[in-house]
Amino acid sequence: MKYSTSSMHPSKQIIIGIQFLFVAFGATVLVPLLVGLDPSIALFSAGVGTLIFHLITKGKVPVFLGSSFAFIAPILEATKLFGLAGTLSGLLAVGVVYGLMSGLIKVWGLGFIERIFPSVVVGPVIMVIGLSLASVGVDMAKTDWIIAIVSLLTAVTVVVFAKGLIKLIPIFLGIIAGYVLAFFMGKIDFTPIAEADWFSLPPFTMPVWSWKAIVYMIPVAIAPLIEHVGDMYAIGAVAGKNFVKKPGLHRTMLGDGVATSLAAMIGSVPNTTYSEVTGAISLTKITDPKILRIAAITAIVFSLVGKISGFLKSIPQAVLGGIMLLLFGMIASVGIRTLVDSKADLTKTRNQVIVSLILTVGIGGAVINVGNFSLAGIGLASLVGIILNLILPDRSRPVKIKEKNIKK
Repeated sequence: MKYSTSSMHPSKQIIIGIQFLFVAFGATVLVPLLVGLDPSIALFSAGVGTLIFHLITKGKVPVFLGSSFAFIAPILEATKLFGLAGTLSGLLAVGVVYGLMSGLIKVWGLGFIERIFPSVVVGPVIMVIGLSLASVGVDMAKTDWIIAIVSLLTAVTVVVFAKGLIKLIPIFLGIIAGYVLAFFMGKIDFTPIAEADWFSLPPFTMPVWSWKAIVYMIPVAIAPLIEHVGDMYAIGAVAGKNFVKKPGLHRTMLGDGVATSLAAMIGSVPNTTYSEVTGAISLTKITDPKILRIAAITAIVFSLVGKISGFLKSIPQAVLGGIMLLLFGMIASVGIRTLVDSKADLTKTRNQVIVSLILTVGIGGAVINVGNFSLAGIGLASLVGIILNLILPDRSRPVKIKEKNIKK
């Protein structure tokens, strides 16, 4: 049974919309905190990006776009190599790739994606995304293991034992628990809160052209592209509609791409469709896209409240590290589940070679240097997987993309 919100009082609609934002809030602000950006810019780009998505998809799809975890490791590494402004040009190019993919989907359909990006490539790439960040999580957690463990155990408890909407906000509750403990231990620096204005614009940063950063970042788009397809099937199943057909996967992909490029143009992280919000929609039976637009507007309003940004900046490293220990391991497990759910045949030598080289190249830190050009990490691992999948002989049919296979 789906609930209609058209007859609801506007105040009740606003409350429900804010509730949906809080489902995505923890993850949306965590990504910029981990890559060294102001969380207010991520809230702003998530809100504006969601509204743009709804405009491009004719307001038919109940989706909220939040910060993508797939880009954390690439952003950290690219910022060291090319600076933040250069990295933003690479992220802008990712949005352009989404747009190009949108056009190809409209012309050729979904089949070519399934052929180029089968689960035997996507699964290990997702595993690399999670595992490559493991050391970062440990380094942050060891600044205070007690606080980190409390944050971690709270998130785990919520994921495993909680019910209803509470189950959908483990990151948010884990951060709150760790923050409260850190407060009582006297380990909170309130300076960012005290210095923040009540109302202020997010710190916008313009990208600076860097073709090296563009080449470095584009291959990372593989996993989010497939994630988008899976999420469209998932939200369609929840809403009882075929969004892949109407308004069309090409429109939803374009909406995601434009939102991602816009985020890069103002100095924010890439966006992605949020499975947590899909879970909240499934739980509440509220599928009206208008509610998600209210959540988007609320995110924009929050981004303009400087004290909120100041509070987020005051979160201790140990709290974030504890959450990361769970989060990045779960990302890696999603990659394993992608292989399992698709029934990829890992007894075949061909598939073993592809999976093995993606993992060793991505986690081992392999780098290709040709003159001034450099490619490494997740981008290099993704490229290796795509090439091997295309050149190694395989007479079997391509594995179909399964809905809900890919998560953040």
